[in-house]
Amino acid sequence: MKTRTPTSTPQPTPTKPHKGAGEVRIIGGEWRRTKLPVVLRLGLRPTPDRVRETLFNWLGQSLQGWRCVDPFAGTGALGFEAASRGAAHVQVCELDPALVAQLNVQVNRLKATHVHVLRTDGVACLKQLAASSVDLIFIDPPFDGALFEPALQAAAKAVKTDGFVYLEAPVAWTDELLVPLGLRLHRHLKAGAVHAHLLRRLA
Repeated sequence: MKTRTPTSTPQPTPTKPHKGAGEVRIIGGEWRRTKLPVVLRLGLRPTPDRVRETLFNWLGQSLQGWRCVDPFAGTGALGFEAASRGAAHVQVCELDPALVAQLNVQVNRLKATHVHVLRTDGVACLKQLAASSVDLIFIDPPFDGALFEPALQAAAKAVKTDGFVYLEAPVAWTDELLVPLGLRLHRHLKAGAVHAHLLRRLA
């Protein structure tokens, strides 16, 4: 199916309820091959292995010393992947209490003292960040929600000038839509129903 260039904010397409993947694996770094459980939750959609592998190829295998934020953590796969690859501080935010509990279990199991779990709304998490304070922000909200624009706008303010914003969405986002939010497209990948974008802050 061809992807049309949208002329307005991309609208999510209906998705089937996620039935639970059972587990996902950390791909690289200190905790390579470590399994993370996937709790059965409607809308919970762990980033596919292929997409995560491509993302961290784009970023470089080492995130040594980086400050990262995963505001829609879910399983925590993106945040733990960043921590595994040397990030100095990873803040993971999640509103669902069962998922927050599971994230804390994994932090304790991995002795991941540099991963900090907060129970809060993802957009609120981003708005609380200091301006230009973060090297990498993961934007991966539920595909059936309306969180993309406010999350991207807040991320554009929080990310450093030379930092990155990762966006995972059901449709492609173009510069026509990103520039008004303070971001521009750097890389893009379509994998199945997922569009993965690596974004940079506008100069």
